[in-house]
Amino acid sequence: MPPADFSPDELATAFVVLDMVGIFVFAVTGALVAVRKHLDVFAALVLAGVTGLGGGFIRDVLLGATPPAALEDWRYLTVPVAAGLLTFVFHPTVGRLERVVTLFDAFGLALFCVTGAAKAVSLGVGPVPAALLGMVTAVGGGMIRDVLAGRVPVVFDGVLYATPALAGAAVVVVLDRAGASFAIVAAAGFTTCLGWRLLALVRGWRAPMPRGPANV
Repeated sequence: MPPADFSPDELATAFVVLDMVGIFVFAVTGALVAVRKHLDVFAALVLAGVTGLGGGFIRDVLLGATPPAALEDWRYLTVPVAAGLLTFVFHPTVGRLERVVTLFDAFGLALFCVTGAAKAVSLGVGPVPAALLGMVTAVGGGMIRDVLAGRVPVVFDGVLYATPALAGAAVVVVLDRAGASFAIVAAAGFTTCLGWRLLALVRGWRAPMPRGPANV
């Protein structure tokens, strides 16, 4: 069955709503990293911005959808600034809500893998590249954040983070090609990524790491 096209109205509404929620959630985690590194308010805003917007920037540039959406809609820039300022000012409260922040981060991961894959599909990208772009959208901002903050990116530290994002994006692509509606596609991809990520957190699942001394 040929892949179903996402209607312009569905895409416009879904991208704006899901992107804004995901950007805010990721921006909070970025600003929190700055606070814990004892950096100033400018650093908090920068890390909030790159965490919330970085994955989308990479996706849009790779897709040739330039300038990136975040530079054409003022809301995309306002959301991470607001999230960064709120986190910087109220960081004692946010810091105490560590489990809530981790939960929100998992939600942001699931949201972005769906929007990234859906946008790639809507622009005619093939199944495998579309799934990879969904993953990049979900983890790209966090990788930039960690590099700027001087720490090993989470996705390289044995944490099951990129894999759930890739799985969620793959579900989006497969169901789209099966002709499912956008609502079903988005819900299934979101649930796949979020469920896997939460299970990994609860059960302590980690990616395989090298055994023995690193003397190679």
